[in-house]
Amino acid sequence: FTEDREMAAWFLLDLSPSIDFGSGDQRKRGVSAEFVTVLARLLTRHGNRIGALLYGTGVDTVLPARGGRIQVLQLLHAMQTRPQAGNGTGGTRLHELLESAAATVRRRSTIFVVSDFISEPGWEKPLGQLAMRHDVVAIRLLDPMELSLPDLGLVPIRDAETGEQMLVDTH
Repeated sequence: FTEDREMAAWFLLDLSPSIDFGSGDQRKRGVSAEFVTVLARLLTRHGNRIGALLYGTGVDTVLPARGGRIQVLQLLHAMQTRPQAGNGTGGTRLHELLESAAATVRRRSTIFVVSDFISEPGWEKPLGQLAMRHDVVAIRLLDPMELSLPDLGLVPIRDAETGEQMLVDTH
């Protein structure tokens, strides 16, 4: 067993409107921020570098891989202060984030894809291509309410990604 030192880790963060959902006190965006903060701090404590690509309606922020506590704080600041993607922007196109990562991350790295994977189809192939070159770990953000709806009768529901509204019978 040989421990990898001074490796680069990249966070591919899906911050699309569907990440703002949460049925309890905690939203998926908060879970994402906490996970990334803890993992980034653990990685940088041992001399590793971290970088990130943030996706809203497109890849709008790229933080180059650097080490240290300041880099973790910059990543958390970028996640918290970036404007939220507006509704009605169309669906999430996760393949854009994955393809952008393939073009940005040149050296072999560990890549953490943090998303709810609610996206337009077509992201599977870019994820597979990314996994051929890098060590890829996919983290799925999931809320219990997304698995089963309570029996409430007719409920108006708005799609966070497209802004479309519809009446759904939850019975």
